[in-house]
Amino acid sequence: MTGPGNARTATGTGGAPLAGLRVLDLATLFAGPLAATMLGDFGAEVVKVEHPSKPDPSRGHGPSKNGVGLWWKLLGRNKRAITLDLSRPGGRATLLRLAATADVIIENFRPGTLEKWDLGWEELSAANPRLVLTRVTGFGQFGPYAHRPGFGTLAEAMSGFASITGEPDAPPTLPPFGLADSIAALATSYAVMTALAARDRTGEGQVVDMAIIEPILTVLGPQPLWYDQLGYVQERTGNRSANNAPRNTYRTADGTWVAVSTSAQSVAERVMRLVGRPDLIDEPWFATGAERAAHADVLDTAVGTWIAARTRTDVLAAFEKAEAAVAPIQDVRDVLTDPQYQALDTVTTVDDPELGPIRMQNVLFRLSSTPGAIRWTGRPHGADTEAVLTELGLTPADLEALRTEGAL
Repeated sequence: MTGPGNARTATGTGGAPLAGLRVLDLATLFAGPLAATMLGDFGAEVVKVEHPSKPDPSRGHGPSKNGVGLWWKLLGRNKRAITLDLSRPGGRATLLRLAATADVIIENFRPGTLEKWDLGWEELSAANPRLVLTRVTGFGQFGPYAHRPGFGTLAEAMSGFASITGEPDAPPTLPPFGLADSIAALATSYAVMTALAARDRTGEGQVVDMAIIEPILTVLGPQPLWYDQLGYVQERTGNRSANNAPRNTYRTADGTWVAVSTSAQSVAERVMRLVGRPDLIDEPWFATGAERAAHADVLDTAVGTWIAARTRTDVLAAFEKAEAAVAPIQDVRDVLTDPQYQALDTVTTVDDPELGPIRMQNVLFRLSSTPGAIRWTGRPHGADTEAVLTELGLTPADLEALRTEGAL
């Protein structure tokens, strides 16, 4: 499924680093399921558990083709899909049997929901003392907001992200995609591996409490420290930075856009020489990033005027020759033809039984000896229920009884 020589070429799980790890994905929308996807990409056996009549809403999010949700093909990859109503006695009993075989459960019900079904940590750990129960919620398992419904948008607002995003004279800006959820998914997969490493030493599982409002605050950097020590509150600066300049997006002569960054002093000097303004390098204020940022109008005018007189191709070539940092502003069409992404096989082609060859992001990183792989795309709702539960030891009569009860 990936190019020759690429370190993401494994098609089975035998050599994958997480082979032998079993994950039950009980979560929906999007942080918990994406964390499970990341584990599955590197060989974990992931069993997606969905309600029989209320599947993960991500199956219906965004565009579809021939009635098949495309987002699910990405989010559900490398997962076996089963149905189970955990609120019914048969569903509860079956989940406990599954938990006894699992290493990790990922769930994102509101705090207290599993406990209401007698499936809290007490019951799950009794069924499997080595289990890692990973609880992903908007606000965490305790505190005044714990029982509120929580989504990534609320985390993007509460964390300070929206307040610093956008133009100074414009409203705070939310991202047009699941930023906080995606960051929380990365953090959750890390948390799971940390808990499993601890289990290797102690022999005992534990509970992971992941609040979506927290990882995004971490990636925002030292804002709490700045405020604590200096009373400094970061303001919206649009594409500009308070720490360096020139740093902005600039329009080219052929109507496209490029982004320029000068986080390093040497790069800032190269840019000014390139655009024909070496005189600015000798200004006393040019010596530090913060002082350059205070004179961003002057620097943006110099860079913007030079770029505006040239095509994007010429701008990129000149910056590369000058060893200055620049990148084109790309949409998804550009991404799919970008030679660097193509070399890395970042967007790869996978065969899907329903849609044929489809393109999606590859696994997250390359390992030289034990690579991950996309073994299959998102499966139809409940496609593997009978196979998974039969492997668990349930008989045809057991399955029929669960269906009669409405648990499947």
